Amino acid sequence: MLAIVVTMILGLLVAGGVAVYVAYPHRGERMPVVPQLGDAMRKGVDSLPVLEDSESRV
Repeated sequence: MLAIVVTMILGLLVAGGVAVYVAYPHRGERMPVVPQLGDAMRKGVDSLPVLEDSESRV
């Protein structure tokens, strides 16, 4: 039972992080309460490799 609760809480935290990223840093806006978190999210995403439009399969 404890494992299920911990897994659900972790899932909710990840979903909340994705929602916050999409709401602010992804659109180029600063987060109103914790701008340092938005900067950290942007730096983390900028360091990941991405596919360019010409490389993606359509």
